[in-house]
Amino acid sequence: MRLPGTRYQEHGWEQVRKLLGQASVQVLRQLAPQDLQDPALLERYVETAGALLHACARTARGSAEGNSYGDSVAELAVGLLYELPAQPAFWQGLLTALQSEYARSGAFWQQAAAEAMLRKKVNDMYAGLRDRIDADAYTVATGRDCSPNRIYTYRMLDTAYRDIAALFADWQSHTGQVGAILGRTLHGSPIEVRQMKSVAGCKAEWIIAWSATLEQFTGAVGPLHTRSKRFASLKNSPEKIAAMLCEIGEYEQLSANGDRADDFLSDAGEAGAWLEDYWRVLNESEQAAALGACAYPDQLLAEPEREVDDVDDADDEDEDGDASLTLPPDAGDAPDEATQALEQALAVAVSLPPGYLKLARLAQQEGSWIVRVLAQEALPIRLAVYHKLLGVADDSYPDVWLDPATGELPTLQQLAALAEISMPTLRKRRNEAIDKLYAAPRSAAQ
Repeated sequence: MRLPGTRYQEHGWEQVRKLLGQASVQVLRQLAPQDLQDPALLERYVETAGALLHACARTARGSAEGNSYGDSVAELAVGLLYELPAQPAFWQGLLTALQSEYARSGAFWQQAAAEAMLRKKVNDMYAGLRDRIDADAYTVATGRDCSPNRIYTYRMLDTAYRDIAALFADWQSHTGQVGAILGRTLHGSPIEVRQMKSVAGCKAEWIIAWSATLEQFTGAVGPLHTRSKRFASLKNSPEKIAAMLCEIGEYEQLSANGDRADDFLSDAGEAGAWLEDYWRVLNESEQAAALGACAYPDQLLAEPEREVDDVDDADDEDEDGDASLTLPPDAGDAPDEATQALEQALAVAVSLPPGYLKLARLAQQEGSWIVRVLAQEALPIRLAVYHKLLGVADDSYPDVWLDPATGELPTLQQLAALAEISMPTLRKRRNEAIDKLYAAPRSAAQ
């Protein structure tokens, strides 16, 4: 589920929760009973657990996608951990729970058999903190008040929609329950199965009816029909349910666009693609040769050969400081053994050949325009620039730049991992590099 400002309400939460639980258990099991009274315990816990989470950043779980905004599971876990000192009430709640159980069972957290109980208490703390953080972020993003309970309600409605969608998709196996949700006996495929294409198309009446059918068809009381006061009034307010479903659906549609040119950006996307093709063809034409390759910022891979005198002049400019473009750090001497080992590990972690970065670096044309203009950018950033401007596949790409599994450039997620940065940071640096390319012809190409 996506909502404005939120980061912890999507598919990756289960892995974030498990990672936090894993680190917390390792820290808390080392505590002595008197440590529960130590005012500095929270600081110690955050420091130690933070180190454990950082160590897990490149594991399969830590590096997995945590949400649709490019945050990894480890990044989300670390971010939530560091929110604890700013929200000490949640930490105090955990200590109270530990002290209460200690009064009954002693130092239970030191016993391996009690690990499940300890994880449950940690999970409860972080679940509450998650909703508090996301509720505050939602308020900042929208200007509308939001409580953790409201975030919980959004999540319940989203879960209900997905349950209903699954029932609709397999309606032939659930004719009784689907008929009860729709309020009629089914005779053939219900049209609602084809009409409900997103959460925005789910009707409030179906949510209420779905909750009412759960006890009959699954044995569990539906969330709107329990004795809990959390949703007591919601089942009698279909208009509130409809408004919340609509908001979830509208924001998911908006935020799902990302960098792609979907329906409402189709004109802009087609225009951008046309311009890229136009520039490429023009650079290959006699007119491009007459104007000079640097006149067009996406002539990225090659530059017409210059006479020796031209090269000497360029060197003189470098000495004067007027055009101080140097080769990037990864274009010169070979990295040391430790760096090579790290690069190999990074490549393997994203399913690329171990020597990918080394071979890709050797394949770049050191005298090319992009290498000189983007002198300070790492190779993954430059590949992200190609990815954006020329697409994932282009005849001009050296074979060693391509992922053997796809025959295309690595994905942005793979490039971010190679650069050891997050997806949002990769996109930011890529866009800054593209801006630098477009600005360069005015100063460096003359």
